[in-house]
Parts: sequence; C-alpha cells; structure tokens
Amino acid sequence: MRIPESELILNPDGSIYHLNLTPKDIATTIITVGDPDRVDDVSEYFDTIEVKVQNREFKTHTGTYKGNRISVISTGIGTDNIDIVFNELDALANIDFTTRTVKKNLTQLTFIRIGTSGAIQPEIPLDSIILSEVAIGFDNLLHFYKNDSILDSDFSEAFIKHTNWNSKKSNPYVVSADEKLLQLFSSEEILRGITTTHVGFYGPQGRVLRLPLEDATLNEKIASFTYNRRKITNLEMETAGIYGMAKLLGHRAISLNAILANRATGTFSNTPKKAINTIIQHTLDVLFP
Repeated sequence: MRIPESELILNPDGSIYHLNLTPKDIATTIITVGDPDRVDDVSEYFDTIEVKVQNREFKTHTGTYKGNRISVISTGIGTDNIDIVFNELDALANIDFTTRTVKKNLTQLTFIRIGTSGAIQPEIPLDSIILSEVAIGFDNLLHFYKNDSILDSDFSEAFIKHTNWNSKKSNPYVVSADEKLLQLFSSEEILRGITTTHVGFYGPQGRVLRLPLEDATLNEKIASFTYNRRKITNLEMETAGIYGMAKLLGHRAISLNAILANRATGTFSNTPKKAINTIIQHTLDVLFP
C-alpha cells in the first residue's frame, strides 16, 4: 500500500522530513545520544566520517570504526523525540521512498543509547555505568501503538499498586532490553538495573525549585519498590521509549547510562566528561572488539 505524502514527509532533496537523511546516510548500527554536541564526542573516535547532517536537535554522523560502518544521532530530550527519530530511521531502512511502500525484506537496526542518568539508590557510585535490563515509562508514547505483545503488565501493575499511582497520570508501561545485546554488554564492570523514564527533568523527577509536587514522596516510593527481588536503580528520559519503539518496529536496543548524579545522596559527579568518554569508549569496544 502506498504511503501518502502527508504521512511520510520527504524534503525536496529526497531526505526524510525531520532528520534530513537519505537511506544511504545511515548504518545498521546506530548509537543514540540526547545532546547534539555529544555526537562529536562519539564520532571523534571514528576512523572516518562520511556523513555530517544536522536539522534542529537531530544531528547525525556516519563513518567507520575499526573498518565497521556506524552512525551516531542525537535525539534531543524526551520520548516525544524518540517517536520521531525511531520512526524516521526505520523508514530510511525499510520503506522505498520512490514507491512509498514498505519493503518486502526488512532490515533490522541495532540501537545503543549512550546517556546520562541519576541513581536513585544510595549505594550506586557516581561515574558508574548502568545497563538497563528493564525500563518503566511514565510517558504515554507506547499507548498510541498496539503494544500488548511487548509489555510486562504484571510488572507495571505491581508498580502502580506500590506507588499508589495517580490515575490522572499516564499508566506506566514496562518493556525490556534486547536479550542478546544485554548479554553482549554485560560485564563485571557494568551494573545491571531497572530504569525509569520520566516526562520531565524537574517535577516529574521529584526536583523542587518553586513549584510544589503532586506527590512529594514519589521518589521514595520508586526507590523502595521491588519486583522479583530487583530494585529500580536510576531515572532518565528516553530509555523506555527507545526499548518500546525498537521492539515494535522489529529492531534491537540497549541503553547504557553514565551515573552523573545520585538523587538519594544529593551528589553530582566531579568528572562528568570523563564518565561520558568512558561509556563511549566502552560501547565502541564492545561493538567492535
């Protein structure tokens, strides 16, 4: 079936609307970062760079590392941007732009999120790396898609009950990492944990500047929640959307989080740049040893 111009929007040069990329511009292995400036931090490790494109907060570099083609793209902050980035990257891989039809043979993409995060358990050290086994989304992105096949409803129901979740907020959803990528990136140096994905940086993550919170004890409830003897380890703003969109589209995804803040102890890393560089180098070395 032909996809109308209003649904798949292409620019005059044939690139896709928001990302300004053409199908030849991306690799099948893609690192995602939130900050556009962090794209340069990643691509400086590349041996070659063949593509440099930026539109709005979406910045892409594609090149090679140890002879392997790889892309890095900035998503900006939040799962609303994840919806744009993942749909458009999938379209670049799996839709014929000439006929506006889905290709018969689909290409599976591999996504590795390199992000920063805040720990919610006091024992998690600053500058450590957490590999997200499971993500809990507090946004409503996945509720706009048919999602029953990928979500852990027992997990989310237990969380809703434990936190006495306000029904005016979107129902939390739970989605897991790609199992093969989880095994690939697991090591003694990397912590494994459960990540919550929030819809904002301040109130939604329990920060108070001038505005009072609807539930001032929510972070305490999150920290005290256990499921199958596992605790929530950290919070951020993209992982659940990445895991959900990747699974729905038939791709693979994993999220690595550099812990720059510990919300339980009120501390922040003295060497955030070093922590980010460590996670970048680790990611590239695991992908291409």
